[in-house]
Amino acid sequence: MFAAETAPALPPIRVAMIEGMSGPFANAGAAVERNLRFGIERVNANGGVSLPDGKHPLQLVVLDGKGSSEASLVQLRAAIDQNIGFVLQGNSSAVAAALIDAINKQNARDPGHRVVFLNYSADDPALTNADCSFWHFRFDAHAGMRMNALADVIQHDKSVKKVYLFNQDYSFGHDVSHEAQRALKERRPDIAIVADEFIPAGRVKDFAPYIAKIRASGADAVITGNWGNDLTLLVKAAREQGLDTHFYTFYGNSLGAPAALGDAGVKHVVAVADWHPNAGGSASDAYYGAFRARFPAAADDYLFLRMPLMIEMLAQALQEAHSVDPTAVARALEGMKLDNGFQSAEMRAADHQLIQPLYVMEMDKAGTPGVHFDNEGSGFGFRTLLKIPAAQTAMPTTCQMKRPAS
Repeated sequence: MFAAETAPALPPIRVAMIEGMSGPFANAGAAVERNLRFGIERVNANGGVSLPDGKHPLQLVVLDGKGSSEASLVQLRAAIDQNIGFVLQGNSSAVAAALIDAINKQNARDPGHRVVFLNYSADDPALTNADCSFWHFRFDAHAGMRMNALADVIQHDKSVKKVYLFNQDYSFGHDVSHEAQRALKERRPDIAIVADEFIPAGRVKDFAPYIAKIRASGADAVITGNWGNDLTLLVKAAREQGLDTHFYTFYGNSLGAPAALGDAGVKHVVAVADWHPNAGGSASDAYYGAFRARFPAAADDYLFLRMPLMIEMLAQALQEAHSVDPTAVARALEGMKLDNGFQSAEMRAADHQLIQPLYVMEMDKAGTPGVHFDNEGSGFGFRTLLKIPAAQTAMPTTCQMKRPAS
């Protein structure tokens, strides 16, 4: 626990997290809150943000967007009314798109109350391509970047001959499907895609019928971008039905998925992330150890490294801008580099996409080679199959950035 007395006494710089804190994806919202608080506490423990008038602490304001665009837009207005210039969101590309549109209009209409949007996990590629915005910065790899990483592993897995695409029925899920088809065509054109199925996000409670369909298809592997309970319930049903297939996932290493799979997931579940606990190295292990000391409950385990690093980059941008003015801070973020001793990243100025390493990892029992730490007290963790350096994760962008004159 970071000592409260180390925090500076000047008025805080408030940042608003707009996330689904209730409803079917509340567990994902709670995980985000823990990670952001961890990052904020680290900044404050180091003295806060140095501005010309002294050192200011960061303060997290949590607003429940309920996982919907409509509720999130209401909360955006609440943040603006409180004169909060920095908004954080990520668990839904549809919500992110709505926020970007509203922020673009707000900033053009009322330059005195501009907002910068920091996105930690809305992975629709369009958000840093055709729909890019000067006011939006993405700190997660987008769906195309993640899929390329998974495809690099699938390319060499000759046991995969049939793939079942299974995703949530909104922009991100469709992006995963599209990117999977593109990547497989490029790397493994011999693989047959036996189904391309979509489910309503957050509404399915019984996945047994879907598992039966996957089994009947003869698929060797499932590729899914599902997250939250839509992933946890899917893999739990696979375990209960004894489905013996590989799951190539975006988020299979967190939010209850390893425990739900148990032994059935060993060497069957592959995930991709910007970092994971078994990435290795003393600095990485120490950082993860600090997170676990702060949140010791097994249910609270999962460090999404990009989230506290996003907070560190925001603090650095505030200091470099010598101001809390959102426009100045946005300019400072462009091209910013961060290296914490075990993870390096750069915010690409052309499209505001963070370029960082990616890890593809495979589930196994804790204690087996490469799996020192388990996930969420499950007894199961992940070992690195492939680490892709930051420069190799970058993809071209079609962004035509429009920057404000002042």
